[in-house]
Amino acid sequence: MLRHFAPNAARRESSNGNAGFMAAKLSVNLNAIALLRNRRDLPWPSVTGMGAIALEAGAAGLTVHPRPDQRHVRFSDVPAIRALIDDRFAGCEFNIEGYPDENFLALAIANEPEQVTLVPDDPSQPTSDHGWDFVANAEMLRPLVSRLRDKGIRVSLFADPDADARQLDAAFDTGAQRIELYTGPYGSCFDDPARARAEASKLAKTAKLATERGLGVNAGHDLTVENLPALAKAIPHLAEVSIGHALTADALIHGMAGTVKRFVAALR
Repeated sequence: MLRHFAPNAARRESSNGNAGFMAAKLSVNLNAIALLRNRRDLPWPSVTGMGAIALEAGAAGLTVHPRPDQRHVRFSDVPAIRALIDDRFAGCEFNIEGYPDENFLALAIANEPEQVTLVPDDPSQPTSDHGWDFVANAEMLRPLVSRLRDKGIRVSLFADPDADARQLDAAFDTGAQRIELYTGPYGSCFDDPARARAEASKLAKTAKLATERGLGVNAGHDLTVENLPALAKAIPHLAEVSIGHALTADALIHGMAGTVKRFVAALR
């Protein structure tokens, strides 16, 4: 059932986490940094050190996805990143994403992130590659969202790029404040401009449906300096993008600080 909201509901920051028509915020995903560190039993590259450089350069927050096998970010990294933001970067946000089993929920709640993004990952997946079936999983998600919101944590749910009205009604009914659009298919069009335009249009349609239901819209997966401007234009009310792989790859060329500045500029 379509829920009608005031026409300007997407134009200002509000209790539903919607960021309006301001430039989307950049959250730097640190998983690729952690993966590189984990190749050796050594403390470099420093996950918190690189996170600090990113925030100093203009990123609005940091994202981690602590998987059960700890192949990327380790559980011990999470409180260290929380402390970094609290001690040096007041006003920046910590986003923890993952599949909502009991271990993940306990880790997230203990570290008080500003946002938790729930994803339907199987532990064996190399990376997130699909959104929730909100209709099928509504009863499971509803109490989990409530549990996180009771702790003052904003909740975002990973969504397919072509989620329809029925799916987004179900997403809204879980109590979540935002969705994160899976942009993998859009990112894979780097050599096919026509297909990229079609995928951006699909994402824009889903984002519009979400906004009409009072959901804020985040996006993430395979986003680059090259494809961000078209996405931001297609979704003018985009609240946040979470970027790790491409940003880390670019940092090998431009350095972390220079790369963050390039991505922030691309969002504008």
